[in-house]
Amino acid sequence: MTQTKQIDSRVFPSITSQAATPKLAVPLLSLAAFGSGISLRVTDPLLPQLAQEFGVSLGNASLVITVFSVAYGLSQLLFGPLGDRYGKYFVVACAAFACAVTASFCAMATGFTSLLVARLLAGATAAAIIPLSMAWIGDVIPYEQRQPVLARFLIGQILGLSTGVLIGGLAADAHQWRLPFVFVAFIFVIVGTSLMYLNRRLPPHAKSIREVKGSAFAHMVAEFREIAVLPWARLVLLTVFLEGAFLYGAFAFIATHLHTVYQLSLTSAGSMLMLFGFGGFAFAIGSAKLVRRLGEPGLTLWGGIFLAVSFVAIGLAPVWWWAIPGCFIAGLGFYMLHNTLQINATQMAPERRGAAVSAFASCFFLGQSVGVGIAGRLIESTGTTSIMVIGAAGVLAVALRFTLRLRAKHATL
Repeated sequence: MTQTKQIDSRVFPSITSQAATPKLAVPLLSLAAFGSGISLRVTDPLLPQLAQEFGVSLGNASLVITVFSVAYGLSQLLFGPLGDRYGKYFVVACAAFACAVTASFCAMATGFTSLLVARLLAGATAAAIIPLSMAWIGDVIPYEQRQPVLARFLIGQILGLSTGVLIGGLAADAHQWRLPFVFVAFIFVIVGTSLMYLNRRLPPHAKSIREVKGSAFAHMVAEFREIAVLPWARLVLLTVFLEGAFLYGAFAFIATHLHTVYQLSLTSAGSMLMLFGFGGFAFAIGSAKLVRRLGEPGLTLWGGIFLAVSFVAIGLAPVWWWAIPGCFIAGLGFYMLHNTLQINATQMAPERRGAAVSAFASCFFLGQSVGVGIAGRLIESTGTTSIMVIGAAGVLAVALRFTLRLRAKHATL
């Protein structure tokens, strides 16, 4: 911990002695994460309706999730260095305005191909928001206070994920799939305006700008190369990639599973997924106590167990209402595991935090795209139940492996 503090103070000296950061700075970033969360999950319950409306298979309809995740993941590699060069808060504000434009493109799509292109652009523009917000928090908030602040920031994303699946389900049952994208565009216009205004009021230390000389591209390549040579960074990045693949390969089809197996309406199925967000909200509220009681290894271990048990329960349940506790516990487990990975991501390369957190988010969303893509191809032959079980086994294995490595790391400190 002493070494960590020394690194932080060298990169951003005397943070605690600087002028106070406006109180609305983190809540506004959380509101931006709310819009990003809606964008990310709004299409999950829309898949059956999109398949019917555009005359494509369910697996092909899931491409609206895959292309978003691919663009989101790859764009991280650009936004991390941009945030370091021009200021993370400023880049998030600009990205919010861009998200309003791309959400409007989704709402105006005239065919499935144009919808896929619009979702690709939406993923690319949304890519800056959560990782750069996390990196900004990492720059401004001391390490020992950071995990609860990150958890509170993620309340916006959690509520966004819940809201996304709910309005997606409502829109699907009403055969109005375009309306959620109009709602998202409206949110991002408000958020972008507010963030841009507050950015002007940030004290110099909170601008989080690093002086970069020479070619931007060469600097970007050098930053990622230096992160890649760190063994702990490689482990964190591989872990979050596999987490994203196994977790969202199953999660993206929960609403479809409940709709096809138990004949629940898509609104009801989407409502079940809101409980995932409530589980995450419960973690955010109790994060400080959980961190003290369980420590990082305990959080990853029990997070993986909760996720595995929940996916198995949802997949093999004899009745639909098992999904009620299942989705809630899955949300709690996910944020126990993922928030611990996030806190490690903010510290795995403090002098290149923007690039490091962006690489982390990139791996997470590329993992999602791989997981959803494979599950979408398997679902026609194996069914949704098998997808749930595979996801459970995979995420448990990932959590157990990282827990063992985390314990070994802590034992050497």
